Amino acid sequence: MNQRRMDRAALGEGVELEYEIRGAGEPVVLMHPGHFAGWFAPLLDQAALTDRYRVVRYHRVGCAGSSHIAGAVSVSQQAAHCRSLMRHLGIKRAHIVGHSSTGLVALQLALDSLEVVHSLAILEPALMSVPSASTSRAFLGTAVQLYRAGDKAGAIDTFLRGTCGAGYRAVLDQALPGAFDQHVADADTFFGQELPAMQQWSFTQEAARRITCPVLAVIGAKSLDPIWGERQDLLLSWLPNSEPFVLPGATHMLEVQNPRGMAEGLAAFFARHPLSASS
Repeated sequence: MNQRRMDRAALGEGVELEYEIRGAGEPVVLMHPGHFAGWFAPLLDQAALTDRYRVVRYHRVGCAGSSHIAGAVSVSQQAAHCRSLMRHLGIKRAHIVGHSSTGLVALQLALDSLEVVHSLAILEPALMSVPSASTSRAFLGTAVQLYRAGDKAGAIDTFLRGTCGAGYRAVLDQALPGAFDQHVADADTFFGQELPAMQQWSFTQEAARRITCPVLAVIGAKSLDPIWGERQDLLLSWLPNSEPFVLPGATHMLEVQNPRGMAEGLAAFFARHPLSASS
């Protein structure tokens, strides 16, 4: 993957995160999905965001050049890393964006520290609290088997075909050349830490009611698997201050596939809910 210049933040306890910042204005923090470290990079090239907002993206632990730490890393720990990075950067409150697995991290951050979360944008979260989570994920079991057999490339390919469709590779290679190889290099993080943390995390309607900040629930117009629609419906029905956004021309790859549309949708949402309106 073409390397962009990134700074480093030492957050203690062996955690060092790569990050970059573009633009000026109200802070927006982007948490990349899974171990797909570069997926939010295209958004930093979109003037719709960076002309009006201070946009921060970072690589989570175990991804790309950020530190790798041994043992389990829970969703709550990931939320704490984000909170620590915000503190390091002097950000007291921000718009938080999470995609897939980091949709869970963003929700957990709001549950743990709502005072630092002004709004949430949750992009096709990997919620397990829907019927299809137990019935339509056969590809995930195949991916895990391939990983355990030592075929990391096959495991990543199987997982991305299952979540993003058979044509994902052409989109990925065009938008982020070399990204697939980085995904394979970081496969241990996903299968060894991220996936178990996602499976152990729980989210209830009672917990959702505590998240009172504005929430943008995002789904791709081409995300045909029923699980994404079920997860979208759950967010809209459980969260007390949520609104939908359908991203045109996109599967689960969302900001990789249509970065301009994603940037414009996020910017419009943030503009409707400015930090100046915060009590």
